[in-house]
Amino acid sequence: MARAARSRTPHPDTPRNPPHRLLFTWLHGVPALPAAVRRAYRSRRTPPAAPVFNPSRSLAHPASATPLGAAPRRPLRSALGLISVAVLGAWLGLVLIGGVHAPVGPMDTSMALRPSLTGGTRIDVPPLGDLELNSHYAPVSLDVDVDRLDPVRSRALVDHPERFAGLQDEVTRDVTRGALGLALHSGIAVASGAMALSLAVHRRPRRALAAGGLALALLAASAGTAYATWNPQSVLEPKFSGLLSSAPSVVGNARNIVSEFNVYQKELARLVTNVTKLYDATSTLPVYQPEPTTIRVLHVSDIHLNPAGWRIIASLVKQYRINVIIDTGDTMDHGSAAENHFLDPVSTLGAPYVWVRGNHDSRGTQKYLTGRAHVTVLDHGKAARVAGLRLAGVGDPQFTPDRSVRAAGEPAERTAGGKLADSLRTQRLAGTPVDIALAHNPTAVTEADGLAPLALAGHLHHREITTLPQGTRLMVEGSTGGGGLRAVQNKKPAPVEASVLYLDRTTKRLQAWDEITLGGLGLSRAEVSRHLPRENQPGATPSPSGSPHHSSGPSSGPSSEPSSGPLPRPTRSPSGGPR
Repeated sequence: MARAARSRTPHPDTPRNPPHRLLFTWLHGVPALPAAVRRAYRSRRTPPAAPVFNPSRSLAHPASATPLGAAPRRPLRSALGLISVAVLGAWLGLVLIGGVHAPVGPMDTSMALRPSLTGGTRIDVPPLGDLELNSHYAPVSLDVDVDRLDPVRSRALVDHPERFAGLQDEVTRDVTRGALGLALHSGIAVASGAMALSLAVHRRPRRALAAGGLALALLAASAGTAYATWNPQSVLEPKFSGLLSSAPSVVGNARNIVSEFNVYQKELARLVTNVTKLYDATSTLPVYQPEPTTIRVLHVSDIHLNPAGWRIIASLVKQYRINVIIDTGDTMDHGSAAENHFLDPVSTLGAPYVWVRGNHDSRGTQKYLTGRAHVTVLDHGKAARVAGLRLAGVGDPQFTPDRSVRAAGEPAERTAGGKLADSLRTQRLAGTPVDIALAHNPTAVTEADGLAPLALAGHLHHREITTLPQGTRLMVEGSTGGGGLRAVQNKKPAPVEASVLYLDRTTKRLQAWDEITLGGLGLSRAEVSRHLPRENQPGATPSPSGSPHHSSGPSSGPSSEPSSGPLPRPTRSPSGGPR
């Protein structure tokens, strides 16, 4: 009975369909059938097992019951964590190792991409300041720093002037090569930063790789955004900071500069050769050899906020072993407080600095210079003894950048010159005669005629040398700043001029002078000419002063003073031969 009951109980795996039941019976009746085949067939017919729930979790949190062995998933939180780590790591990578050094022509520059909310390009040109361009809108900005001028590549340009013709193409290639190198380096930087931070946070290599890939994708997206929003016209509307905060009035209209950029780039490229050629020219100077006791005076004027002027002055001080520098004014351009720091190098030029105010120098400029180390400011006919010389000077009574005040013109200059003349008379009566009288405007200093053997001035932006009726020699210096930064507006750059005066230490009389002329912004000519007063010529009878003389240009050798009129001279080429 029990056996019959067991036979009527269906096998749990027995199919209900008759054909399938028959096949099942036959298969189970074959003892030699491989067990693997039977297990495979049974697995297809076995219903899925019911999930096993965790009773304790189900009772505590019925709505969030989780099967045993299954981990809870939070995809949103995981994705946000990966993005945060990738962005922060990419930012750290760019800041720490994202910069590259790239040569651009004769200059060494540093380029870097920096995280930014607004994008754009910043170009740092020391000592002038920063130039900012709204070149693009993206989460990254481009920073370019001009580090230095490479002396080897600069010298190569001097030795091979034919390279100037291809300098523009060379700079273009260098910039392109630098940009490609920056892109590759930035990609490595963001990927490395993201992967390193992800390993430190998650400690899972797969997530670190994912973070590095996401950082590269973000960098590529930023580059695509910058390319899509690139604005080539941004150079027409630059934003200046630092010394160039008043750039529109200093360097002129940006549109004019851009429209004539082909001219400017050639001029700027050749400017680096001037001082080197100056040294080459000085080695050929003939005739007069100053004695070791000779007082050497460097006369400069009208720098007009050109920072290149300081480099030229420092070079001349070292080259000629200058005892004292005399600046006859217009060192500034607007006389504003923002320009004052331009004057900081005057204490470090290697020689005492004597200064009188020009019509572009404000009272604030004069106050800033007063009291600085190694600087003597002369005004109101004040006299001072510097480097063995008695000097007296008067500041320009007019400040022409102030448009709210009408210029007083020549009468004001003569009045100021009268104060200087009164001081010189007082000094002479006191037994301390003045050796050199100083003023910015030649009109003012001519009032001192006959009261000092030598008078120095500037203002005219070209060199003039004359002997006044009462015997005072008036030497008007050109612009040591080449007309200042605004010179780029002129089609023909103004020359950079300075003079070295050699005075006898005992008599304080002028023995000779060298006229130094650079070809101006971008012109590679450098000329040095030596001149002797008539009374210092061999066989001449010494006299307190020479006859009138007017110098209109440099010469290839020594010259004496003619009785009147300009002195025609051949010019000296950079190589030293006449041309």
